[in-house]
Amino acid sequence: MKKTIELKGVDLQTLLGVADSHIRLLNDTYETEILVRGSKIKLDGKKNDVEAVHEIIHEMIQTLSRKGTLTKKDVSQLVNVINAENGNVDEVPKDVIHYGRKGAIVPRTSGQKKYVKIVNDNDIVFSVGPAGTGKTFIAVAFAIAALENHDVDRIILCRPAVEAGESLGFLPGDLKEKVDPYLTPLYDSLHEMMPGNKLKPLLNKNIIEVVPLAYMRGRTLNNAFLILDEAQNSTPMQMKMFLTRLGVNSKSIITGDITQIDLPKRSDSGLIDVMNVLKGVDGIGFAELNENDVVRHKLVKDIIKAYEKANGGK
Repeated sequence: MKKTIELKGVDLQTLLGVADSHIRLLNDTYETEILVRGSKIKLDGKKNDVEAVHEIIHEMIQTLSRKGTLTKKDVSQLVNVINAENGNVDEVPKDVIHYGRKGAIVPRTSGQKKYVKIVNDNDIVFSVGPAGTGKTFIAVAFAIAALENHDVDRIILCRPAVEAGESLGFLPGDLKEKVDPYLTPLYDSLHEMMPGNKLKPLLNKNIIEVVPLAYMRGRTLNNAFLILDEAQNSTPMQMKMFLTRLGVNSKSIITGDITQIDLPKRSDSGLIDVMNVLKGVDGIGFAELNENDVVRHKLVKDIIKAYEKANGGK
């Protein structure tokens, strides 16, 4: 079987890899002759192998377009995914959550692997842990993957604007101008997942919404993926309000750090409360991350340990 791929506007050197390393990887994996002639790649070989290589090269082009680079690791993961889809391996690689702008998003620690499994097994998941453990990043990756796979029709990301007391009426400007400073971390995660030219239309059409928790009241969200970030700063009433927004064919991940509660001292944390109230309910999972799951700068783990030691000594 023969196929030809037209290459338009593609950085050929990056696509092929250093010394054609990406192409050599495909040659080693499949019984297919791969010839690069100008702006064309010609494939010749067994039907199944040619079709697999054809699909992988298209995915390589998409990955390169999204993130601006393409590594041998990216190509290897694409090979594994395509092989699994074609039934050439015993098990689909379950650790790839989504392919973001910088390549495959996978759990990098044992705690994150447990977190991913819990998300796959439940409709509502609470992820609790310190900063830098990937709680929100992994949640957003799951949401984007669900949207792109057409498992849901929309994504709702929210967090309590506790710094503004959730009372934004006295702040100048329209709603977006008022709340965006408090929602910046959620936008940061979204930009890690997809380029701006793809993300902006989704935000403009409200296919992806980023809103303060207070604006969730009164809504019922079907076919949606809901994320509540910084949930430790919600009250028990707000937490109940958020959880009861879940409609038909919807899924939710709630993230937070119970050591970073910014609520007034007289207020209880809805995250701590719900961990007791809903423990043991079928379809609801709890993932706990710790300093061993920190994937930021190596000093962040040491900083978290130092503060835990200091607080424990009080």
